[in-house]
Amino acid sequence: MKATCTLLLAISLGAALTLKAQAAPETASPIGKKVNDFSLQDFRGKAHTLSDSKDAPVLVVAFLGVECPLSKLYGPRLAELATEYQSKGVAFVGVDSNRQDSVTEMAQYAKEHNIAFPLLKDLNNVVADQVGATRVPQVFVLDRDRVIRYAGRVDDQYGFQTGSGYAKPKVSRRDLATAIDEVLAGNPVSQSTTDANGCLIGRVHKVDANSDVTYSKQIARILQNHCVECHRPGQIGPFALQTYDEAAGWAEMIDEVVREQRMPPWHADPKFGHFRNDSSLSAAEKEQIAKWVAAGAPEGDAKDLPAPQQYAGSWMMPGGPDAVFYMSEEPVDVPAEGTVAYRYYTVDPGFSEDKWVNIAECMPGNRAVVHHMIVFMRPPAGEGSGGQESFGQLTGFAPGARPHVLAPGMAKLIPAGWKLTFQMHYTPNGTPQKDRSSVGMKFVDAKDVQYRVATANALNFGFKIPANDPAFEVESTQNYKKEVLLLSMFPHMHLRGKDFHYEVIYPDGAKETLLNVPRYDFNWQTSFVLAEPKKLPPGTVMHCTAHFDNSKDNPANPDPSKPVRWGDQTWEEMMIGWFDIAVPKDVKISEVLGKTRPPRAQREQGEAAE
Repeated sequence: MKATCTLLLAISLGAALTLKAQAAPETASPIGKKVNDFSLQDFRGKAHTLSDSKDAPVLVVAFLGVECPLSKLYGPRLAELATEYQSKGVAFVGVDSNRQDSVTEMAQYAKEHNIAFPLLKDLNNVVADQVGATRVPQVFVLDRDRVIRYAGRVDDQYGFQTGSGYAKPKVSRRDLATAIDEVLAGNPVSQSTTDANGCLIGRVHKVDANSDVTYSKQIARILQNHCVECHRPGQIGPFALQTYDEAAGWAEMIDEVVREQRMPPWHADPKFGHFRNDSSLSAAEKEQIAKWVAAGAPEGDAKDLPAPQQYAGSWMMPGGPDAVFYMSEEPVDVPAEGTVAYRYYTVDPGFSEDKWVNIAECMPGNRAVVHHMIVFMRPPAGEGSGGQESFGQLTGFAPGARPHVLAPGMAKLIPAGWKLTFQMHYTPNGTPQKDRSSVGMKFVDAKDVQYRVATANALNFGFKIPANDPAFEVESTQNYKKEVLLLSMFPHMHLRGKDFHYEVIYPDGAKETLLNVPRYDFNWQTSFVLAEPKKLPPGTVMHCTAHFDNSKDNPANPDPSKPVRWGDQTWEEMMIGWFDIAVPKDVKISEVLGKTRPPRAQREQGEAAE
């Protein structure tokens, strides 16, 4: 979906609410329910029964899906737990109830994640319905009598509770392991149920053949316009949505993320501003999706399908780049799991003369793990700081983002001798990966440039977020000493970011909100490009206000018990209101912008905390 579309990866879905449509019906707690014997085939065609493990004192039944980001992360962990408890006689069995998962994909999933226990195909959701499974990954611990004693998550490290998901730095509770130990010891399970907030199982449902909303008539077009750009092979979406079979298996999940406004990933408050890259769905489109799912996801008549969407090559910029620069000579390693600190790679493009760049586009080398990347321009060593004049953002990438094609006559300047620094943020996906990302540029002749475009900011690095504070406010300002054209805004915080607000204060004191992001989501680094450039007169002040949630109620919070200061890594924080402006070519940026400063009270607070 357009601004990194992905019900992403590594991430990509959010708080798990019970679907109304045709999801599995709500049932009483499965705890205490005896599971009847069943027979399912694994991906090799071999039949397995529940009674095959009759001698095991504990049996773990794990519901998995081959494309769900959380299922990818927990596949290896379940394999490790099966090995850990093998000597105690504990048996594990995996069950795939997704209609969209083929046995070939199941075989590949088992191979990639070193799963040695049986992985079985649950056609028509028979076993899922018997035990009350609704999501993947979801685990059930059965005692010797095959009575369910625990149901829920594997542990508390990864989840889909905010936007695209969260990843805690480490596990604080091994729910599955604890339940196994307690059952083996003959004790009651201390916490018998937990929320398994992963992807909804792609169930098979009865289709309403009389539905006026079908995949072929309406849904295929909605997916083409808002989702397929990322949800197709080779892109960052964790699964494809190009065909009916692909979409039908994810129908309930699509309905959930649309209703909860997690997808498409667009976080701007519609009350303020108009944006060229707005990827949000209309009310009519949302209603059509809901009706389609409620009707059992009917396919409809293939004659009603839209023409297949045609995509250019890997590069989105028209005609491709004039030059490409890679972050490193060789691919770099990305681990299978855990939190990866920001990485920085500096390269010399070898520019012996000034370069004017009309389009710059980041190209992730491995979209499966590149969460986002930013390319900065840096002056040669020893040339002084120069503030905004010597350090700037060239371009960036986030899932679903498109390159900002500057209007004719506008370009960014990379002075001769300057270098490029790649800031890379990786999201592990369950298997070791490699990446070699790059940036492509399209140049224009200096004589054709009338306006210089620069990425500047209003930032505050003097804050200190108290421990356990659920809504700590931080402000920053930037004043324009000359007239500028405002082109776009790009709010940036880390895992505790809660909301972000841009407003301008005009010379006469009047205020105008330009952008409000009421639910900031670190997983989606979105640039909000104005539909039309906004002229800001001299003396205008950009005022940014952000709130941070450093409480235990923020599931992405690395540690609510500690105060938080400015820092590059995700467990630290930032407060930056980036923005792109255009000024006449011969005007220096330092002549346009004042020094970015936090309000006086916050500045004094930060200085006192040092």
